Amino acid sequence: MEENEKPRKRRVMIHVKDLRKEYTLEGGESVVALKRINLNIMEGELCCIFGTSGSGKSTLLNQLAGLEKPTFGDVYIRGVPITRLSENQLAAFRQKHIGFVFQSYNLLPFMNAVENVAMPLMFRGDSKRDRTRKAVAMLKKVGLGNRMKHYPRQMSGGQQRVGIARAFVARPDVVFADEPTGNLDSKTTIEVMDMIKSFARKYNQTIVLVTHDPELAQYADRIVTLVDGRIVSDTKGEHNEQENK
Repeated sequence: MEENEKPRKRRVMIHVKDLRKEYTLEGGESVVALKRINLNIMEGELCCIFGTSGSGKSTLLNQLAGLEKPTFGDVYIRGVPITRLSENQLAAFRQKHIGFVFQSYNLLPFMNAVENVAMPLMFRGDSKRDRTRKAVAMLKKVGLGNRMKHYPRQMSGGQQRVGIARAFVARPDVVFADEPTGNLDSKTTIEVMDMIKSFARKYNQTIVLVTHDPELAQYADRIVTLVDGRIVSDTKGEHNEQENK
């Protein structure tokens, strides 16, 4: 950085205001899954939403990604109130700005690795030639340069890498990672998390990681812990502290 150059000021990427989510069960009983959540997640931050089963972390992920509407409150991404968008507007917004890494991979079985990774680019209007070029380059980055024509059933351990390549190929502003290493061994877990973090750092992307695993949470810059639908702590991850030493 030049002597007189000012550090780039990070903006708020995700703003959550007074978020509440209730579900009505059979018989009319109401269950409150989220209780007045207020949260800012910064551009380029790797933020972990941490909690045990039933803590509300998956519900919060669904709210942040616009997969469910809140009972009360708002979620803003890039300043856009996604909770107020129509389904068509929301779908278009997700295609342009959001990526997903799922525990269950969610790959299409009738598409090979290149076709699976290229799919988000199709929704963005890229030409077939550009889609293929970008997908091939991304698969090489995740170490699957020799398995591009393989289908999900032929890849076993490589499926999560395909999922990561698909999530990052369009360079979305935000990537939601829902228990991304839940089915992986410890060695592969380290490789996958290092990969996710390196892509996020390189392209200044915001990552929202949802997990119940305390070791996985430590990969985050920041750990937001939920208990019974409330934020009970907001701390730095161990890896973040080590990077800043």
